[in-house]
Amino acid sequence: MSELPFGKEQHFRKLQDYIDKMPSLSTTVTKVLEVCNQPNTSPNDLNKVISLDPVLTGQVLKLINSAYYSLPNYIASLTRAIIMLGINTVKNLALSTAILGSFNQEDSFQTLPMDQFWTHSISVGVTAKILAARKGVPAASREEYFVAGLLHDLGKIPMNNCLAAEYTQVMELAALGQGPLRNAEITVLGFDHGVVGKLIAEKWQLSANITETLCYHHEPSEAAADNRGLAAIVALANIYANIFDFGSAGDPYPEGPAVTFLLKALDISWQDMSAIRTAVSAEVEKAQIFLKVSKETATA
Repeated sequence: MSELPFGKEQHFRKLQDYIDKMPSLSTTVTKVLEVCNQPNTSPNDLNKVISLDPVLTGQVLKLINSAYYSLPNYIASLTRAIIMLGINTVKNLALSTAILGSFNQEDSFQTLPMDQFWTHSISVGVTAKILAARKGVPAASREEYFVAGLLHDLGKIPMNNCLAAEYTQVMELAALGQGPLRNAEITVLGFDHGVVGKLIAEKWQLSANITETLCYHHEPSEAAADNRGLAAIVALANIYANIFDFGSAGDPYPEGPAVTFLLKALDISWQDMSAIRTAVSAEVEKAQIFLKVSKETATA
C-alpha cells in the first residue's frame, strides 16, 4: 500500500492498533487448523483435538443433526459426525465460530446493519460454493469457497467500528455517486476493506488462499496464480449477491466492467448465473443454520 497522507495514516494506525489488540484464535481452533492442514489427517486425528473441547464437540454434533443436513437418524458419535461432515466442513465450522465470536457483538456494527451484513456474507459463501461445483471443483474443497465467501468482507467490520463517522461518509459518498463502496473507502480513508481484511487474516495466520481472497476479492487478478480462481469466484459471487439483494454490506452498486471481466475469466455466462438463483435462495436458508450454530458456539 502506498504512503498515506497524515490524517489518513492516523486512521490506518487506529485500525492496526484495534486488530493488534484482537485476541488470537483459541488453542483448540489453532490445533484444528494445524491438524486439518496435514495431508494424511484422519477423522480420528481430528476427534482427538475436538473431543477435548466440550463446546466445539457439542456444536459439531448440533450441526450434523440440524436441518442443514436433514438426516433421518440422530448422530451421537463425534467421530461419525466428523466422517459424515468431512474434515474441511469441521475445520470451517471451527474457524467460522472463532471469527464470529470476535465480530458478532452489536457494538461491532456502528454503520452497517449486522443481520443484513451476515445475510450478504452467507449468500456470497453459498453462491461461491455453487459456482465452484459448476466449475468442477472437487466436493472436498467446496467448503473452502463457502468460508472464503462468508469472510470476504471482514475488513469492513473494524472500519465501521473504529471509524464510524468516517465510514458513514464512505457509505454516503457511495450512495450519492451510485458507485462501488471500495472506491468511496479509498477516497475518504485512503485504503479499502481488502487491505484491512488482509491484516485480520495475517493476525490469525489464515491460509494464503483465504488471506488473498479477503484482500483481492475486488481485484482477483492481483492474487497469486494459485489463489486467483478462488478470489475470482468469490468476486463474482459478491457481485451476484449485491445485484439480487441477498442481504447488504453497504455496496449495492457493483462495477459493470468487473462483471464482464469475471464472467469471461471464469467462462460463465450471465444466463448461468441467473439459473442458479433458486438454488442459491434455498442454500442461503439452509446455511443460516450453519451460521446460527457457529454463533451459538461463539457465544457459549
